[in-house]
Amino acid sequence: MSRILFRSNLPGFRGFAQSETGSITVLGVFIFLVTAMLGAAAVDYSYLIAARTQLQVAADLAAHGTLYYREKYNADEAKQKAMESVAYGMPESRFGEILSAENISFGTWDYETRIFTNDPNSLSAVMVTTSRLGDKLNSVESLLFKLIGIDDFDVSTTAVFTTFRPACFREGFVADGVVDLQSNNNYSKGFCIHSNSYVSLNLNNTYEPGTIVSMPDQTQIDLPNSGFDKNAGLEEALRSTAYRMRVVNRINDIIAGLAARDPQYMPGYITNGATVYLSGSDLDETDFIPGRVHILSCMSDKTTISAATTISEIVLVADCEIKFAQGTVLEDVVMATTSTSVRSFNSPSSFQVGKDDGCLAGGGAQLVTTGGMNFTADLRLFGGQLIAKKAISFSANADGIEGASIISGETIDGTSNMNMGFCNGSGMENNFESDYFRLAQ
Repeated sequence: MSRILFRSNLPGFRGFAQSETGSITVLGVFIFLVTAMLGAAAVDYSYLIAARTQLQVAADLAAHGTLYYREKYNADEAKQKAMESVAYGMPESRFGEILSAENISFGTWDYETRIFTNDPNSLSAVMVTTSRLGDKLNSVESLLFKLIGIDDFDVSTTAVFTTFRPACFREGFVADGVVDLQSNNNYSKGFCIHSNSYVSLNLNNTYEPGTIVSMPDQTQIDLPNSGFDKNAGLEEALRSTAYRMRVVNRINDIIAGLAARDPQYMPGYITNGATVYLSGSDLDETDFIPGRVHILSCMSDKTTISAATTISEIVLVADCEIKFAQGTVLEDVVMATTSTSVRSFNSPSSFQVGKDDGCLAGGGAQLVTTGGMNFTADLRLFGGQLIAKKAISFSANADGIEGASIISGETIDGTSNMNMGFCNGSGMENNFESDYFRLAQ
């Protein structure tokens, strides 16, 4: 959005125009003025458009930057950093003050009414106005329009940026590399499969209307012959898009935040301020105290959580590979490890992440690692989230996925005979997500 006003300082122009003496001279003057105005219009219009475009780019940059910086900084600090970014491209020494903190406002944006509402506590939208004004002594100077008394122009532009969270990261399989899934899988409406490389699929899968299968170029999907004929709904589900892996890039911050009990990362079921410190290579349910954060310093490169057990209402931060015994169930649990092993979380079979409660609120569980994950048989996800910098491979129970988010900075290798149920985020309230940004106005 932009606005341009002009001012004239030419004295006596109206009286001169009303005089009837020297009519031929006056006619010549008017012809000259008309010619000058046409020339001025062409030259000054181009100059004004360039100046306005420059201001609009600055407004867009500042709005995007303010929301981006707001993730880690308070409101005033985010505004300051955004202004510094703008000043780098349009230094005050040359352009004057085009943006101040008072011209950056947090709030909410209504897409239907296209109305921005101020709210200093909101993190969902920001409005920025950049300007060059006579009152600030930095207006845009005219060129040929000075001949008719228009000395300068007031120019202002506005940008609104909003945050959003792609549905694919909430429930679905998302990888920076290839997502490779096999045959005889059923995907419910709302479920998403995305790769920033390409998706590889086999035959006899079913994609309900509303399912998404996306990659930067949908024509690069890897399918056997007759792939569309034997994958009902796949062709309608295809999309061409790409995403930055922002939550993967935040893995180190998430793990550090959990260890430091940063409120940004703490789930509500952590109610005790005391931290439990663990060591050793063999743990069981008696080592975990509900309501507390646990820090595990491993005695070797791996630790086993032994015996089939249900672990609930804890946060665990470790520095090694963790193996779950057959039959282990996690409910209201966050576990994270700095292990870079490709099997930093692994289980031989029958491992369950999240509570099997039919998509009720609560009960979800999250695993986060700087390495990879490998689950050889019967992985069950019920409001479960797996985030890894490296590859994730799994073989799932046929009826054991209902509310699942699997995110890998490398590849995802899945299996056959799965039913991918969709919970629309219910039961996954503690999932780790990152905001994305888009220009609303």
